[in-house]
Amino acid sequence: MLRSTKTSPFGRKVRMALIALGLEERVHLQSADTMDEDDSLRQQNPLGKLPCLMIGGEAFYDSHVILEMLDAVAGGGRLLPRAGLERFRALTRARLADGITDAALLVSYENRFREPGQTSERWLAHQRGKITRALAAFEPDLPDPRRAELVQITLAAALGYLDWRQPLEWRADHPALENWLDTFGRSHCFWSETERTRE
Repeated sequence: MLRSTKTSPFGRKVRMALIALGLEERVHLQSADTMDEDDSLRQQNPLGKLPCLMIGGEAFYDSHVILEMLDAVAGGGRLLPRAGLERFRALTRARLADGITDAALLVSYENRFREPGQTSERWLAHQRGKITRALAAFEPDLPDPRRAELVQITLAAALGYLDWRQPLEWRADHPALENWLDTFGRSHCFWSETERTRE
């Protein structure tokens, strides 16, 4: 059972990976509310964060751990190299893409949970700077958009979240990334599937 929401960018990574690996029929999505103190999510994951994968009453989190687990269940070597420097390069690039999502979430939370006039422009600029630098770091060395591996899935989820929450306008300044995401979308049926189920 996957505790998540259709709008969670990290849950979306897991949903894309499940489809890419042919495991989607083995996992049931159960919605969770991170703001609800009575939601059992807080007992399953003490951090109260999404996603959380439940297997026989045992909880596994966060999204990266879950994707590594899914890769192992699918036989290994499907989402990232099994060993060596290439594995660690993939892990590093995936964390860079996750950092884009992390920063975008913090921009969203600053605007959502602060009262008018209390938001910190310095903090917002700090987070947007992370996003901008990470996008620029990806552009010279983009992963193959025709493949559905850890880095590609994580980057697509990050860019999709930028399009949805719009912490900044990224497409005009990053045409290579824009083209990459368009190619990724055309190459994988699960991209339109996760887009359709976004609320």
